[in-house]
Amino acid sequence: MHIRVVTSQPWDIEADLLALPIVADHEPDDTATELDRRIEGALAAYRALGEQAGKAHAGTIIRGRETAAPWLLAMGVGDLAAFDRIAALRFGAAIERRLGGRVVRRLAVWLPATLAGGDGLDAGFLAELVARGVVEGSYEPAAIYRDDVEDAPPALDELVLVVPGGDAHALTAAADRGRVIGEGANRARTLSQRASNDVSPEVLADEATAIAHAHGLEVEVIGPEQAAAMGMGMFLAVGRGSDSPPRFIVMRSGPTGATDRRGRLLAMVGKGVTFDSGGLSLKPSDRMEEMKMDKAGACTVISAIATVAALAPGLPLLAVAPAVENMPGPHSTRPGDIVRAMNGKVVEIQNTDAEGRLILGDALVYAERQGATHLVDVATLTGAVERAFGKQVTGGFGTPQDWWEEVVASGSRQAERYWQIPLVDEYRKDMDTWYAELGNSSGPEASLVKSGLFLKDFATRPWVHLDIGGSGYLRRATPWAARGATGVTHATLVELALRGA
Repeated sequence: MHIRVVTSQPWDIEADLLALPIVADHEPDDTATELDRRIEGALAAYRALGEQAGKAHAGTIIRGRETAAPWLLAMGVGDLAAFDRIAALRFGAAIERRLGGRVVRRLAVWLPATLAGGDGLDAGFLAELVARGVVEGSYEPAAIYRDDVEDAPPALDELVLVVPGGDAHALTAAADRGRVIGEGANRARTLSQRASNDVSPEVLADEATAIAHAHGLEVEVIGPEQAAAMGMGMFLAVGRGSDSPPRFIVMRSGPTGATDRRGRLLAMVGKGVTFDSGGLSLKPSDRMEEMKMDKAGACTVISAIATVAALAPGLPLLAVAPAVENMPGPHSTRPGDIVRAMNGKVVEIQNTDAEGRLILGDALVYAERQGATHLVDVATLTGAVERAFGKQVTGGFGTPQDWWEEVVASGSRQAERYWQIPLVDEYRKDMDTWYAELGNSSGPEASLVKSGLFLKDFATRPWVHLDIGGSGYLRRATPWAARGATGVTHATLVELALRGA
């Protein structure tokens, strides 16, 4: 999709459709008044009727009159005081979702100056987030396996952002950045929700290799024999019951030993369980089909390093994606089995369904041995995080505090919400076992906190864990997103990495 920014008035823009924001608590300015005059007062009439009063994500299609675009979409954005970065992102996405099933190839979106200013939104941030929203809103997961999808959002040839009086060159660069980040999120979403009989650990490694080659990245895929020689006992324990052997995926950007301009080598680590049955600690059958999504963390970091390479080629960066399938079988790891982690710690596997922390632990140790100075891991790790925060907030842990705050600041800029969960050290003793240094599960009490404490035992550098067990997957569509994988944390990771460019 081509992106163009123009500084003309909205009624002069040639497009199949012009989308415009309707604010609930704000009187129309002179430009909006003139635009309404050109469509014979339709906006005022709709508002008087209550059909379009500015409610967020409520869209009304109106016939153009004295406008270059034959159709207009009036899209509510809610109260102006509440229009923040999340609202800007969802405004762009909701436009695409509202146009599902319509024939639109050239879409124009008017961004009046009144939308900028809140939540640190200047015209550049606004253009970036709206463009990203349009791209992410165009995503239709039903198209992964089906040739025809009814009411799919339109595939745009061109997006025209209308910013009267703006700097077209600077705003085009900002909008194009949003496009690249949105496309990366969509790439992660597709890979995340491809079926488990389609994407095994080996196929995930093949996909990562293809993405790496397309973006000038180095890639290494470590098989079971090499992983055993390297001492990855926890990683190997998870995939023993499957006929699909594990793959430990490593992607690199930049010269070996290099750091970014801030002296960092950021490692992004993602959980890649291509299907999680729970192993011998079998999950309930209800919603087990969603367990193809247990690879979302790996898919996110695989896509994020490619997105960073597109925006800042050669920036030193590391992505690590341990990929396994967790199945019951004659060779499965059993509750009570003892394994040795890559850092030498002895671990008792008390619950084979607490497998994500096992593969992530070895991956964090590996990343540090590759020179990583800062770590962020992403995982659909627990169901407890969804019960605590639902679908709209990602819970996480971090140490030291300034590293957590830097990750959250990157997320805030990219309209992603996080909430810090405390690492309560008093709970660590509950994870002691008779036979090993720690167990991977110790009952339901404080289980969410203990998942972070387990991972903390395998990180000695600044580290943040982002649990997308709730936020990574929508069970029903919203006005701004399709059902399925959300791609959450992808934009945060990209923003965080680019701070070192």
